[in-house]
Amino acid sequence: MMRLQPLKLGIVAPGLKDWSAAVPVLRGERPFRDEPLVVPSPVGLKPNERRRTTLATRLALEAARQATADTGLAPAELLSVFASSDGDMELIDSMCRALYRDHGPPSPTVFQSSVHNAVAGYWSIAEGCRQASTSVAAGDGSFAAGLLEAATQAGVAARPVLLVAFDVPAPALLHPHRAFDCAFACALLLAPGASLGDGPALTLALRVQNGLKADTPMRDGALEVMRVGNPAARSLPLLAAIAGADTALVRLPYWPDLELEARLEPGR
Repeated sequence: MMRLQPLKLGIVAPGLKDWSAAVPVLRGERPFRDEPLVVPSPVGLKPNERRRTTLATRLALEAARQATADTGLAPAELLSVFASSDGDMELIDSMCRALYRDHGPPSPTVFQSSVHNAVAGYWSIAEGCRQASTSVAAGDGSFAAGLLEAATQAGVAARPVLLVAFDVPAPALLHPHRAFDCAFACALLLAPGASLGDGPALTLALRVQNGLKADTPMRDGALEVMRVGNPAARSLPLLAAIAGADTALVRLPYWPDLELEARLEPGR
């Protein structure tokens, strides 16, 4: 088992522009409204770098900004984990089209932005962070994989770790093969169990599913559609549990026969 303390969170999704706006919705105190997605331009990047950022990068950097602002911790000193099922499919599609059309290598700018850790690279540039960063992908279990990785690093290094999960819809030709309903990103600033104070405690454990799917659903039907429609949004039940600040058991999809069990206990 692994123990963590969520210090601060961020979220960017249609109808959930930031964590403070999302909390009453996740608690069931306010109905969810499917409003247009609004993603601010990333801060900390030079104008040329900002112009090159895609939706995936802007989503991830905004969620990370929310989770690290006003925490007393310098983002430049944080270890980080970025989790995404498919990365930036818009860029991948663009690169494949160029290869087919021009029969030559893609531009260096497109190629460097298409690699799976490009978003983590933009975040490190924006924050001036030279600490270790890991980018993971595990299909629909990418959020659980990222959470496990972040928990492991927090425990080994005995220091806070930033986890950012994001996924964006694919362009038209790829959408039938990876059909995401909406764009979604979230970020969790996680402290290791050794530093647990008065805040909520999060305990993680891997469980064998024995062929039975037991993912924790969202009570709100529209949020459940979001959860199943984007791999990064598989985080929603855990985010709702943290927002509710109550004892909760959340089961997150990980691998075909494995699930990640997250038990939340409220702070003292």
